[in-house]
Amino acid sequence: MVFLWKTENILKTSTAVGIHVFTGEPVEVRFEERLLDVRPADLGTARTYIAPGFIDLQVNGFSGIDYCSTSVTTEQIGASIQAQFATGVTRLLPTVITGPAADMLASIRNLARAKVELGSTGEAIAGLHIEGPHISAEDGPRGVHPRDNVRPPSIDEFEQWQHASGGLVRMVTLAPELPGACSYIEGIVKRGVVAAIGHTAANAGQIDDAVSAGATMATHLGNATFPAPSKFNALWNQLADDRLAASVIADGFHLPGSFLTTALRTKSAARLVLVTDAASPAGALPGRYRLGATEIEMDTQGRVTLADGSRLAGSGLRMDRAVPTMMRLAGATLAEAISMATVNPARLAGIAGRKQGLEAGEQADLVEFEQHWDGIRVRRVWLAGRMVHSALQ
Repeated sequence: MVFLWKTENILKTSTAVGIHVFTGEPVEVRFEERLLDVRPADLGTARTYIAPGFIDLQVNGFSGIDYCSTSVTTEQIGASIQAQFATGVTRLLPTVITGPAADMLASIRNLARAKVELGSTGEAIAGLHIEGPHISAEDGPRGVHPRDNVRPPSIDEFEQWQHASGGLVRMVTLAPELPGACSYIEGIVKRGVVAAIGHTAANAGQIDDAVSAGATMATHLGNATFPAPSKFNALWNQLADDRLAASVIADGFHLPGSFLTTALRTKSAARLVLVTDAASPAGALPGRYRLGATEIEMDTQGRVTLADGSRLAGSGLRMDRAVPTMMRLAGATLAEAISMATVNPARLAGIAGRKQGLEAGEQADLVEFEQHWDGIRVRRVWLAGRMVHSALQ
């Protein structure tokens, strides 16, 4: 029997040199598919940083491509992932939001097929995030999810998602006040899936019950809630519970600096995760786009709303902009903000080989970048040891 190996499967040892983003020390990183070693180096006057590749746990679409579309092609998904490589993202959870059951299954199948057919590019799909449809039907907590498609938690529906995806579902966001929510949380957690609280009007007891049942994440904390905080607002209970990590959208539109600062102080940098909640306009030109069945629009400032401008609807955020925005608005250090985009999401979502950062044996997902007064500039990106983006060519 003759085995034919593709050239892309043969990796040579590569080297990257820069400032270790977590220690501040100059290092040389040697790697193949995994990191071989990280050793001291002499950089001279160079100010290039080396960090683990960014991980985005909530991406509805990118570069004009809507992951919730029932007709999105493998080629379109691949192009959107390539565009995200340029922002430093090496692993992501494409996110499918509330919709008709058949449409959600079609979107899930499209993404699962793309992971297989895209080869090495498809490795970037670390799993799927299903946001809804088991969420609050109330205005405010529901966000822009279609009310008509909100429905109670169903393990049978979850199993349909897993069957359609080949077991790719890694995270589910739901509202814990819905009937059967706690048993649903217990069921998916036993199956190795992260249960996240979001789009909820839950009270303190319901939040506590959900966490006790196994929920470990609060999805885009501070958004999709009632407009006027009150003593019954679920936000405070999620902030106060040390058992919950939280993701935040640091784009300057979704949350004010005061909230991001409060989240950083209450959760600490170790329990915060940066997500983009990017929709199809992200990485594209201003204009009209779609998020599932909903028409949305991105203005010239990068703000994404419903087409009528009434409410935010996903974002136009890129991860290479979320990191400096968290630093600017919340006072996070570079190391803290990078950890929120790398090791924290890897640990919380159980992404194999990415939980420790820049250590021997870790998956060789790397980003090389420069820090400037106005943000960070990605230079080169590697996924499992293969260079997937270079701004130097």
